[in-house]
Amino acid sequence: MVTAYALQVLRGIRSLPADLAAVVVFVGVTNVTVLAPIIRDTPVRVIVGLPFVLFIPGYAFIAALFPEAGESPAQSGEAETEQGLRDRVDDRGIDGIERVALSFGLSIAVVPLIGLVLNFTPWGIRLVPILLSISGFVLIATAVAAIRRWELPADERFEVPYRSWGDTVREELFAPDDRADAALNVLLVLSVVAAVSSVGYAVAVPQQGEQFSELYLLTEDDDGELVADGYPTEFTRGESRELIVGVTNQEHRPTNYTLLVQTHRVQIADNSTTITESESLRRFDLSLAHNETWHRPHAVAPTMEGQNLRLTYLLYKGEPPARTTPETAYRENHLWINVTR
Repeated sequence: MVTAYALQVLRGIRSLPADLAAVVVFVGVTNVTVLAPIIRDTPVRVIVGLPFVLFIPGYAFIAALFPEAGESPAQSGEAETEQGLRDRVDDRGIDGIERVALSFGLSIAVVPLIGLVLNFTPWGIRLVPILLSISGFVLIATAVAAIRRWELPADERFEVPYRSWGDTVREELFAPDDRADAALNVLLVLSVVAAVSSVGYAVAVPQQGEQFSELYLLTEDDDGELVADGYPTEFTRGESRELIVGVTNQEHRPTNYTLLVQTHRVQIADNSTTITESESLRRFDLSLAHNETWHRPHAVAPTMEGQNLRLTYLLYKGEPPARTTPETAYRENHLWINVTR
C-alpha cells in the first residue's frame, strides 16, 4: 500500500510543469536533509537550506500569481513610464529575470511573516515548526500555480526555457563568433567555477569562532524551570541546600574538565581578596564534546561557620594544579553565604 501511494505521488509530480516539480522535489530533499540524523550535522544542510529559505517560497508564490508566459521588456517594446509599465505587466505577465528577482524579494518577506505567525502559536519559533510551515506554504502555492497553469491554453503557459538556454550555452561555448567572445566565455566559466568553489569551501570548512567554556549556577523555581535567580544564601552547619551547576563546552573540540566546589573564608583589604581558610566540598570530573552542556543538581553542606563566606566553583581543563584558587582556575563562579550553627 505504501508503494502504491509512493508511485501515485511520483506520477502526480511527473504531471506537474518541470519547474514546479523541481520545487516539490526540493522541498522533500530539504526536509530529509534537515531532519535525517546523519545528514543534518553536515554542511549539506546549509547548502540546501539557504535556497529553501531565500528563493523557493517566493518562486512558488510568484508562480501562483503569474501562471502565464511573459515577454522580456525588449520584446514588449513599450515606454518605461509608470502607466506603460503597469500596462506591459498586465499584457505580457513577467519574464524569467523578473521572476527570479521577485522570488528572492518575496521569500525575504514571506519567511519572516511565517515566523511572526508561529511566534503567537504554542509551537513557537523552532526548527521543526518553521520547516513544516514553510514547506506547507510552498506546496500549497505550488498546487495553486499548477492549477492556474492547467487552466490556460498550452501556448500561454509559462515554461522555463531549459532547451533554449542549453542551446545558447552550447553555441556561446563551442561556436563563438570570434576569439574575443571565446576568451570571454572561458573567463566567465572560470569565474563561475571559482565563485561556486569559494562558497562551497566556506560552507564546508567554516572558520572557528571564539573558543571558550561556560560555567554557571542555577536553581529550580516553583514551576520546575531552571533559573539564574533565587540562590540560597543562609546555611545551617551540617544541613544541605541544593544547587544546580552547569558547564557548556564551546572549545570546538572534546574537552576534559575538573570542577571543584569549595568554601572560602576571605579577608578583603585594599581592593584585594585573600583566602584565609578553605574547605573542599565536592569534585566533579567530566568530559564534554563540542557544544555539549552538562547539568548536575547537587547538595551543598558547608561545615565552616561565619558571615560572608564565599561558596566557590572552580573549573579547570584537565587536572587542577596543587594550589586551587580563583586565580588559577580557567573559569570561576561564586556565591556569598552565611553559615550558622
